[in-house]
Amino acid sequence: MSSEKDDRRSAGELEAAVMAALWAADAALTPSQVQAELASGLARTTVTTILSRLHEKGSLLRERQGRGYAYRPIQDPHGLTALRMHGELDRDSDRETVLARFVAQLDPDDEQVLRRLLDEGS
Repeated sequence: MSSEKDDRRSAGELEAAVMAALWAADAALTPSQVQAELASGLARTTVTTILSRLHEKGSLLRERQGRGYAYRPIQDPHGLTALRMHGELDRDSDRETVLARFVAQLDPDDEQVLRRLLDEGS
């Protein structure tokens, strides 16, 4: 038997769904528009909270629209992942060690891609 809490999606899943809806749109969306795109039965207030949190995290831009806001992503999915990676790197005072361990844990194919990208950037 599952509890009500088990039936709810995690905050990360909800954020991912909201980001997917925004990436699919060709314009900034209001919370009501995002709610309609999700078609998941989420309350508008829940969608607004998720959008506000994503804005606070630096994932979304917001612009005034009427009495509220419309939101759009600041980056495409790959750019957002890169920003998050930079954020994690910035949290540690020993960047060299973090980078060394990151590279040491890469699979050989990813290591080759990284080497090629670094060589192209020189």
